[in-house]
Amino acid sequence: MTDLSTIQRPTVLVVDDEPLNLQVVRSMLHTDYRLVFAKDGRSALTLASAAAPDLVLLDVMMPGMTGYEVCRELKNQTLTRYVPVIFATALADEANEELGLACGAVDYVVKPLNAGILRARIRTHLSLVRMEELQATRLQAIRCLGAAAEYKDNETGMHVVRMSHYAHLLALASGYGPAEADDLLHAAPMHDIGKIGIPDAILQKPGPLTPEERAIMMAHPVIGADILGNHPSRLFQLARTIALTHHEKWDGSGYPHGLAGADIPLVGRIVALADVFDALTSVRPYKPAWPVEEAMAWIQSQSGSHFDPTLVDLLQQNMPKVLEIKAQFGDDAADVVLLGPEDS
Repeated sequence: MTDLSTIQRPTVLVVDDEPLNLQVVRSMLHTDYRLVFAKDGRSALTLASAAAPDLVLLDVMMPGMTGYEVCRELKNQTLTRYVPVIFATALADEANEELGLACGAVDYVVKPLNAGILRARIRTHLSLVRMEELQATRLQAIRCLGAAAEYKDNETGMHVVRMSHYAHLLALASGYGPAEADDLLHAAPMHDIGKIGIPDAILQKPGPLTPEERAIMMAHPVIGADILGNHPSRLFQLARTIALTHHEKWDGSGYPHGLAGADIPLVGRIVALADVFDALTSVRPYKPAWPVEEAMAWIQSQSGSHFDPTLVDLLQQNMPKVLEIKAQFGDDAADVVLLGPEDS
């Protein structure tokens, strides 16, 4: 019978050329982790690819490859690049510790090993990995929900990518820090998620909407907020705020709540401007793309009524960067995903 508790335990690859050291580590960790052992660097690299460890505990002084060389190779391999490495060594001086961390290790512990300290260090770094995986999963969920709204609305996915990067640019220009602006970049694609709840006959109607149909369409910000709910994740909270407020207008004539001026959250004001700018300058089934100059002239005519005047000024001031984004993420771009600014 399969031992389910063993399957669920994280795997730790322990690398040391001394059998006694391997036995000591085994006695410290075997109740909490699935352990895989290697006595030299080459074996460690082979096992790391085959066993997919969650963490590597690595000695430095070994015959053949040193631990530093093994660590560098692990970080060069796609399959093992993100596996945390902890050095466990008798080399106690600061120079060797600095070298180990420079090779890509996340921690450095000195022999003789203390069981409590070693277990705590391993738990900490495995927890950090799980947090990163959770963050990546949340981002993927956001992208999937954004894609669902695009399919519903028959819009090109490049619209969502462009407007999200415009929003990121405006956020930085407004004083957001890099991390806050990145959050906006990733949350903005869900601005129209509420359109999932709008009947196709209304959403895809080629002609003007009746007053009754328009009232139904204007419910999509509230539907979007309901879909996203009150999730504790900062990204989902941000996406909910954007979905709910991106159709509010500076003069209070927008919907769903008629907010005005600074009562509209800044993220909603930013996405409103980015969304409209891209809609105007892109081809739609009902219109050709406006030239950028004409789009900006219209937006400036709406400054102080539809749009936050400060944001309109920032959009104009950053037009060279806006045009770079527009060129990079054209509608004919293939295999493009929403990237962070450091990747684009």
